[in-house]
Amino acid sequence: MHLPDRTGPWTLDAVLALDEDTSHRVEMVGGALLLTPRPGLVHQRAVHRLALALEAAATGYEVLTAVNVHLPGRALVVPDIVVLQPAAAAGADRFADADAVLMAVEVTDASSTVTDRITKPVLYAEAGIAHLWRLDLEPAPELHTAALRGGVYAPGAHLCPGRTGTVAAPFPLRIDPADLTASRRR
Repeated sequence: MHLPDRTGPWTLDAVLALDEDTSHRVEMVGGALLLTPRPGLVHQRAVHRLALALEAAATGYEVLTAVNVHLPGRALVVPDIVVLQPAAAAGADRFADADAVLMAVEVTDASSTVTDRITKPVLYAEAGIAHLWRLDLEPAPELHTAALRGGVYAPGAHLCPGRTGTVAAPFPLRIDPADLTASRRR
């Protein structure tokens, strides 16, 4: 990716005008760019399988992966999965506004741990996104859910690998986090 010379903070329009980067995920927080490597195969497998499970459970919502989400202020983030109001996914926009997002899901690995565990939860809470799920891949897949209460995320379900558990909100889902990353051998 070639970044143009610029002075001052990045804007939403400037970030959206960048050429597509096939080796990094490009996000903006507070006018600064965040570049993280594109996710690896295990990460992608987990995102794909969790998105399929969510799509089956989230009746009446749109479940999409790697969508640009514009948060109030100067932030453009790319959650691994978003659950959106259907109207937000109907247009040709290059991003969804935070107020259309019911839930954001982050899948953490070595390159995204700080951003996914510290930075993004604060931004999502400030934007009023009602639910946040985090799937930690290392050392073994664990799913953490949280719901926004009083401006902060209150912990919900914590599912450990090797045991099927149930998440109640925002819609019921039974899942074993280990199934999200296990390779399919013949």
